[in-house]
Amino acid sequence: MQRPHTVLTVDGRPTTWLGANFWSRAGGPRMWVRYDPAVVREELRTLHAHGLRETRSFLYWPNFMPTPDAVEEELVGHLLDFLDAHVETGMRTIPTFLVGHMSGENWDPVWRGGRDLYADVWMVSRQAWFTTEITRRTHHHPAVAGWLISNEMPIYGRRHDEPPAPREQVSAWAQLLVSAVRAGGGTQPVSIGDGAWGQEVTGEDNGFSVRELGRLTDFTGPHVYRMEDDPVRQHLNAAFVCELAAVTGDPVVLEEFGLTDEFASAAGQAHYYRQTLHTSLLAGATGWLAWNNTDYDALADEPPYSHHPFEMHFGITDATGAPKPALRELQAFAAVLEDVDLTRTRRVDTDAALVVSSFLEREHPFTRPADSRQLFRALRQAYVAAREADLPLAFAREADGIGDDALLYLVPSVRQLLAPTWAQLERRAEQGATVYASVSTGEEPVQRGAWVPHVGRLFGVEHQLVYGLVDPVVEDVVEITVVRDFGTLRAGEVLHARAGGNEHSRSRLPVVPAGAEVIAQDAAGRPVLLERRVGAGRMVLGTHPLENMAAHLPRVNPEPTWRVYDALAAVAGVRRAVRVADPLVLCDALVRDDGRRFAWFVSQHAEEVTVDVVADGPLHDRASGADLGARVTLPPFGVVVTRLG
Repeated sequence: MQRPHTVLTVDGRPTTWLGANFWSRAGGPRMWVRYDPAVVREELRTLHAHGLRETRSFLYWPNFMPTPDAVEEELVGHLLDFLDAHVETGMRTIPTFLVGHMSGENWDPVWRGGRDLYADVWMVSRQAWFTTEITRRTHHHPAVAGWLISNEMPIYGRRHDEPPAPREQVSAWAQLLVSAVRAGGGTQPVSIGDGAWGQEVTGEDNGFSVRELGRLTDFTGPHVYRMEDDPVRQHLNAAFVCELAAVTGDPVVLEEFGLTDEFASAAGQAHYYRQTLHTSLLAGATGWLAWNNTDYDALADEPPYSHHPFEMHFGITDATGAPKPALRELQAFAAVLEDVDLTRTRRVDTDAALVVSSFLEREHPFTRPADSRQLFRALRQAYVAAREADLPLAFAREADGIGDDALLYLVPSVRQLLAPTWAQLERRAEQGATVYASVSTGEEPVQRGAWVPHVGRLFGVEHQLVYGLVDPVVEDVVEITVVRDFGTLRAGEVLHARAGGNEHSRSRLPVVPAGAEVIAQDAAGRPVLLERRVGAGRMVLGTHPLENMAAHLPRVNPEPTWRVYDALAAVAGVRRAVRVADPLVLCDALVRDDGRRFAWFVSQHAEEVTVDVVADGPLHDRASGADLGARVTLPPFGVVVTRLG
């Protein structure tokens, strides 16, 4: 199976964006009315000297459009000088048109008068007119690399205490605004700037459908600022979001990510940037725009920084323009991108699929929001466990059909799949695939239970459920004893899984074998893993929702699900170009169009570590070509990229 890794095309040439979201320290959001061309050029030169080639720029809407039928020509002149400054410094920019939200505050043009941004036809026409006018004045400029319609429109177009805008209104608004760019002569790639927070990525419907908007745009741009309680989940957050955001097949640009000095030490900032850049690359991202270029200490008396002071210090340079650890990490990442020539690479194909239930992204009749939220958590924890097992995954979305070319299908902590999908999974097992499903009862009492038709026949068991009740996991740690060899699991091994979740989801499926063979059992002798051979393949049942239990726990990784996935990969015959035995060193590979391959090693250890590598070819130093043997040493939270083969 192919894994998405689509590269942007600008002016007919494949390109990778690496840069920063840009407000000058001379003014922040008010930079256009305080425009300082010398400071802007100094800031751009600093970014360029550290390997960055793009900025994302913002047209502060209240300043640029003072009346419904006029643009502020003086500011347009500043914008044109800003574009000239990019050309002078060897950079390009992605202008953002409708900027009414920024860093914890919303600003309106004085003439908006509370009109709805999506449904008021006059208000939409004014937005389209403004977009066309700015595009008409700037589209010819060689500094323009692309366009963004808005900045985080879901939290500008609706207050946090209002329901989200209807999807049909948002999609119509987006279509008209994208058409306005084209009407102004803009041929460069365009996207919405909404953050890719739609239901296909988050499990929650905010009106901005990633699928529907993807039909209008040229790339998808996630904004990722999630905070977690587990270090490995935190480091893989952006990667997982990028995987989900690739639902359209368009290039994925990590459009916003970053952190503030107030929330992380200098060393922590470096670690987070390094991890996010490399893991999102391995997840298929082909563009990165850090938030943001500089700090704003001089603006402490002005909103939004006066009431959100932590927003002053997201910069990759400080308020004097000096580089911070994040910028040095971007510089090192730029060197890797150039060395491997990312525009010519793709992710290695895989034999393993993570099944994404359609209940994540669609509201089937009489389903509940808690269902999709639980799906998101379980899928993300499964993704973490697969990365720990060095198991490359393709995302098989039920809404698109799960395909028939995987050797291993993972269905983690599942409550809901469509009935035809279960039948298809069984057919794939008959044809030789390994299908693994752990089951979940869900997190609410409404129709609580795993909606698996004929669960007994599918998995060769008889369930022992009592209607209306769950079989709770009362122990804090489930002791799992392997009773027979299975892949890399050996009889007699004991695994320990911490149990998390609420009173509904922290439960097991009680079964007795009825044709299936037990692989592992708990301390009371109850089956935890069972295998039913079917045709040329197998159906493997997990009676405990290991992924969902772990997803609710802090600092839980690595937890034993990675061992289960590692064993499943071995049994299914899944190809892994590179792997190590240490779950806290994540491995993967890219292949270039000339056949040259590159192996990534990403450490989750807080101290230096050396690992033994199992690979399908020798490892070589990227620069010298020297043979590295079969061992790699990584610094704390470090990344090593080698040639493979």
